[in-house]
Amino acid sequence: MTVQFVINNKDVAAAGGETFERHDPVTGEVASAAAAARTADALAAAKAAAAAFPAWAAMSPGQRRALLNKAADIMDSKSADFVAAMIAETGSTGLWAGFNVMLAAGVIREAAAMITQIGGEVIPSNKPGTLAMAVTRPKGVCLGIAPWNAPVILGTRALAMPLACGNTVIFKGSEACPKTHRMIVDCFVEAGLPEGVVNYVSNAPKDAAEVVKALIEAPEVRHVNFTGSSAVGRIIGRLAGENLKPALLELGGKAPLVVLSDADIDGAVNAAIFGAFMNQGQICMSTERIIVDESIADEFVEKLAARASKLPFGNPRDHVVLGSLVSVDAGTKMDALIADATAKGAKLVAGGQRDGAIHSATLLDAVTPEMRIYREESFGPVKSIIRVKGDAEAIATANDTEYGLSAAVFSQDINRAISAANQIKSGICHINGPTVSDEPQMPFGGVGDSGYGRFGGKAAIAEFTDLRWITIEDPNQHYPF
Repeated sequence: MTVQFVINNKDVAAAGGETFERHDPVTGEVASAAAAARTADALAAAKAAAAAFPAWAAMSPGQRRALLNKAADIMDSKSADFVAAMIAETGSTGLWAGFNVMLAAGVIREAAAMITQIGGEVIPSNKPGTLAMAVTRPKGVCLGIAPWNAPVILGTRALAMPLACGNTVIFKGSEACPKTHRMIVDCFVEAGLPEGVVNYVSNAPKDAAEVVKALIEAPEVRHVNFTGSSAVGRIIGRLAGENLKPALLELGGKAPLVVLSDADIDGAVNAAIFGAFMNQGQICMSTERIIVDESIADEFVEKLAARASKLPFGNPRDHVVLGSLVSVDAGTKMDALIADATAKGAKLVAGGQRDGAIHSATLLDAVTPEMRIYREESFGPVKSIIRVKGDAEAIATANDTEYGLSAAVFSQDINRAISAANQIKSGICHINGPTVSDEPQMPFGGVGDSGYGRFGGKAAIAEFTDLRWITIEDPNQHYPF
């Protein structure tokens, strides 16, 4: 069955009748077939969202909250269906898919809880008899674009807070998981959100640039949020800026996990294993660089390599920790990174095996700046170990990147750890914890090439509302002329 658009709560085929297929990265079989949007379809979704905005924005907080909470319950009830779709479309393990659904439902509930926190303030005015207020109001139609790697979490995140703030939404699904992304919208429609409040379109890979441009340029669209690569984020940001539309961009990362000389080595190994290899390293927060003080490096690397070598990998339908990469091409990139690093002196201490899109947990020790993997986001299970001497070099190495999303520091001296964390340039930093972590109420986002703006909690209210100055004044006040 072809996955259709959702416009005004109805299944809608592409105006031109075009479709595209997504293939299972492990079996090669068709995982889903979906309607392929072009400009006309994008504009139809924008008009539907604009028509629905006034009534949705005027709906009482209690009504909106009840509808969002119902959508979260429906999402929980569909967990098994989401898991099956994610495994087939993206090659993820069932564990990662199930976690996606659980956290995404939590994202909706947190957004629902925030509805009555969308307030303002009274500001003292210099004019006698004047009540001056700063009041938050929804922006209008918000465009959300989410990727395939954590499709339920990131797709839901693109919708939940915009809706809670009183905006209507167009969701452009990923070409790699159109069925999974459509299922998120189904949860909101089934919960009873009015027609046009949530709309969904998908596109073939070849038409992505056309569809995204049409959506951003549509006069009805007033805000853009995008999660994805930094390269595409630059394009999104430029298009949004040219059209004077604010954008929230959560982009790539090259997360460092810094292990100082007094670190709890076993604790750091645990965090590195989880942060580096969860979802095959295909997470924006994935530990990409393991920076370890040379005084403890031998012991740390020995323990880390032993753990990584034992992680089972294979078909995600089997009992494995590492499932499939999103494509065979992604596996080929892993081979290239390994070949480049080892040719320039890095030592392969774990992994290195690949079968199509399936790749083992892999560690490269003694990585240096001349190697591709030192700077490139691998977005896979091939990770670098960089040996340093002292805290200053560790911090400088952590900051030797254009990215700045997540980071972690391990030390048993909390003052030393906080000092290091304060010097690392990132939007997120965890002390004695992994680089991979997410909670719906936390301000989530990066700096530098990792983007700007924040999802999550109160920080997201500022992203998805406009702050207005409103006064109530004395109609008989004195004027100078």
